[in-house]
Amino acid sequence: MTLVRREQGTKIHVYLELLRPFTLLAPFIVSSCVIIAGLVSSGRSDLSYLSLLSTVLSASLCFVLLNGASNALNQATDWREDALSKPYRPVPRGRLSVQEAYTVSVILYGTALLLSFTVHLLFSLFVVCIACFSITYSVPPRMKRILLVNQLWVALPRGFLGIVGSWSVFGNPFDALPLAIGGIAALFLFGGTATKDIVDAEADRAAGTRTLVNVFGVKPTACVSVLCMVSAFGLIIPLVSLHILADFLLPLTFLCFFSVLIGWLMVRNHRNTTCENTSAWTLMYATYFIFALSFAVFSISFSVVA
Repeated sequence: MTLVRREQGTKIHVYLELLRPFTLLAPFIVSSCVIIAGLVSSGRSDLSYLSLLSTVLSASLCFVLLNGASNALNQATDWREDALSKPYRPVPRGRLSVQEAYTVSVILYGTALLLSFTVHLLFSLFVVCIACFSITYSVPPRMKRILLVNQLWVALPRGFLGIVGSWSVFGNPFDALPLAIGGIAALFLFGGTATKDIVDAEADRAAGTRTLVNVFGVKPTACVSVLCMVSAFGLIIPLVSLHILADFLLPLTFLCFFSVLIGWLMVRNHRNTTCENTSAWTLMYATYFIFALSFAVFSISFSVVA
């Protein structure tokens, strides 16, 4: 009996490795922050605490499930590349079969879709759109293989659609504010997603996947990435001038300094063994956390004061 429990515990641990828990923090933190900011902005007060909590958790969990499904699908389709660059992952290591990874992915995508219906239909449509992007990233037409399109296919669902979809839970996703914040997030992630390609450069080249890193090299890629990330936060200034964003969001421009640091870490190619990838990749995720959390805190604080 003890042996059976130990094997079950080991299997659960392997499935968690497949889902890559650290990467699941981003969709949970970012979506929760934006959902709450959208609620405050909408001025709604007709929801009970229990209903509010249930809706926020359900919507945030949808994004977590989508990200987990994408991680599982990516490892099912890219196990040969992972055998070269990340042989410790569950599939190339033989701890899980390719079919098991596919099964986990399908279950998570299905669960996310079903759970989204508990929020509302428009939110479900955003979930479907995000799922379509992440699925076509890994399977035919496999946008992951196409230079620059692969970065766009990550930035749009995880940045723009993720932000706008989160806002839609309580607010109007077609308002200028969520569209602007979503655009900033997408541009930041378009540049930042290149940080993950450094470790995979040789494996991607062997598989015929063209990325900025394996086509132009790390230094030119770092320059492009910094330009995109700095431009993303720099956009806050003209957006405030145009009265699309409130002036209390101007302090977020200081995230430009983090963007430059990310570029510096890309050039140094410093590995972060705790979080699997490079330190630049880890800091990129942390910067995105800070952006979403700061946006929510500023929006809520100044709404309360007003």
